[in-house]
Amino acid sequence: MQLVVARVGRAHGLRGEVALDLRTDAPEERLAVGERLETDPPSAGPLTVTRVRVHQGRWLVTFAEAADRSAAEALRGVELVVDADASDEEDAWYPHELRGLRAELEDGTVVGEVVGLEHLPAHDALAIRETGGERTLVPFVRQIVPVVDVEGGRVVLTPPGGLLARDAASVVVDLPEDAEPDGRPEGEA
Repeated sequence: MQLVVARVGRAHGLRGEVALDLRTDAPEERLAVGERLETDPPSAGPLTVTRVRVHQGRWLVTFAEAADRSAAEALRGVELVVDADASDEEDAWYPHELRGLRAELEDGTVVGEVVGLEHLPAHDALAIRETGGERTLVPFVRQIVPVVDVEGGRVVLTPPGGLLARDAASVVVDLPEDAEPDGRPEGEA
């Protein structure tokens, strides 16, 4: 199975250096000088790491196959992938292990299917396609996703009211009595 290590971002400078959006906990190993990485799409690689540095918290890499800014810009959006075995950590899952899992509530009510995992600044989020076709992002935290049962083909959700699109019609907004229809207190501009 292929695991995404990083996604190539913007070119940095004129000598083919690119910024990476990391997807690995071990960038020192995966992105070491001399490493040869497969790509998605496959036509963009493989790429050989020739230089690595961290600048202002951002990983910058140069590949032998991209010697100038134009070549580096052409790599933008390319995913760097490696072959990996299934995770043996208790609370760690690869995105491909989560895709296709049934999303259900604690009482067994099916609310949709996991279609992906998105890496957001604060935390990861499961992308769920609800049974009505809506796409909903669910924070991938233990309080909201207490059960991930890959072998059983499901994740259990305990979402707060209003998180799922299916709850939209029943959301009640409690406004103060003196509030205008737009929610502002009377007299405020």
